[in-house]
Amino acid sequence: MSSPAQAAVSPAKALQRALLAWYRTNRRDLPWRRTRDPYAIWISEIMLQQTRVAAVLQKYAEFLDRFPTVRALADARLDDVLAVWSGLGYYRRARALHQAAQMIVRHRHGKFPDSASEWRQLPGIGRYTSAAIASIAFREPVAVVDGNVERVLNRLFGERHEGERLWTRAAEFLAHSAPGDWNQAMMELGATVCTPQNPHCLLCPVNLWCKTQGAIPTQPQPKRKHSELWYSLHQKKGKVLLVRRPSQHSLMAGMWELPPRSLRKKSEAIYSLRHSITDTDYAVFVVKGTGTPAKGKWVTHEEARQVALTGLTRKILRVHFAKERS
Repeated sequence: MSSPAQAAVSPAKALQRALLAWYRTNRRDLPWRRTRDPYAIWISEIMLQQTRVAAVLQKYAEFLDRFPTVRALADARLDDVLAVWSGLGYYRRARALHQAAQMIVRHRHGKFPDSASEWRQLPGIGRYTSAAIASIAFREPVAVVDGNVERVLNRLFGERHEGERLWTRAAEFLAHSAPGDWNQAMMELGATVCTPQNPHCLLCPVNLWCKTQGAIPTQPQPKRKHSELWYSLHQKKGKVLLVRRPSQHSLMAGMWELPPRSLRKKSEAIYSLRHSITDTDYAVFVVKGTGTPAKGKWVTHEEARQVALTGLTRKILRVHFAKERS
């Protein structure tokens, strides 16, 4: 018969049990959480980088339907990959994803890495993403650190940790028995309960062990910038003109968009809308194209769906073609 001391559970173990039990009961039902397929998990983790879950949900199923295997992705044309990715932004992720798929097929014979260190050898995969994939798909006991995990750890321990010390703290805190669930539980807690502003401490499954009860303030959010973007819309027989960004462009290289315009009178705009990219909010104005159009290609509404459009262009054309149909 064990003694009370032997039967006692350490505070760290008790916290881990509480958080894992909460996660398994309360986690959001997201499609990438219903699988251990490393390909599907990899796709979700790349999509979720700097992108809201709601936006990823719209693209995830479409992407896997179009490219159901790593070989299908590797064999696809980059333009087709970018066309499906359109709307998620940060298109370097899609390019790196395509390149990594080709490396897996050509150099690893379609076999996925099963450790975080091996995943980091592929394009577009850093410390966080490699740890997330390895822990969820292969149960490797390696911790992840993102903004949510950082906030949870700092509030729990009442200290601000940064850089390598933060990764060390996360590793010390890892539940080795269920690393994938643990990492997702920490991120889920930060995303839904231990939020940056007004955390829901009374609903927190680990508030018994929290040294701050949400009192540690988060870093102030940088002020958003404001700017304007102008485009011209050239039309011909139900088609619109698109131009391609230069391949050496620093942003969205090789993507298709409406021809950019210099500033005009806002009263001339046939469409106006709002668009946000990272820390900048744009007022977007579209004027009727006149004169000799720029070199590009003419596309119908259906053809535009298959083109690697910038997210903003896709948004403008959605408005335009909806108006044309009405």
